[in-house]
Amino acid sequence: MSMRPALLSALFLAAGAAACAPVPGPSPYRAPSSAFNVADFAWSARQGQGSINGRIAYRQDNQAYGCSGSVGLTPDTPYTRQRFLTLYGSIDQANAPESVVRARTVADPNADYRSYVRSVPCENGRFAFTGLPDGSWFIIAPVSAGGDRVVLMRRVETRGGRAISVTL
Repeated sequence: MSMRPALLSALFLAAGAAACAPVPGPSPYRAPSSAFNVADFAWSARQGQGSINGRIAYRQDNQAYGCSGSVGLTPDTPYTRQRFLTLYGSIDQANAPESVVRARTVADPNADYRSYVRSVPCENGRFAFTGLPDGSWFIIAPVSAGGDRVVLMRRVETRGGRAISVTL
């Protein structure tokens, strides 16, 4: 008889847990996938009125760094967020030696996200992107002080067709 209340208690707890279990069917929320999906990038290919005016002012160990190549602008998507978290350890802003970023790079033969990356020259420490639709973007700028390159990354948002100023 003493087993009976314990058994009933266990059955009651199991039934209560089952009542809280998710019901199969559509859910209003789906966790974003970090798999490459062309539809996630579509917004970034549209023409817009926004712009980003940037300048490089990065210093490390009392040395001023300058541009050492083109500056890239990558759309913020679940795929690029996961990728940048792997490469830079952040999705907001970072600076990392180029050799470290290259070592963390994982090839993805199914991902053609590079066709959505915009690139402009960096001249005299300045760069500009124009014709941008509203959205979140990652700026990637390689810089150097004469030695090994450092890659600067910053997440920015364009809204309402405005020009924004960014200093890296």
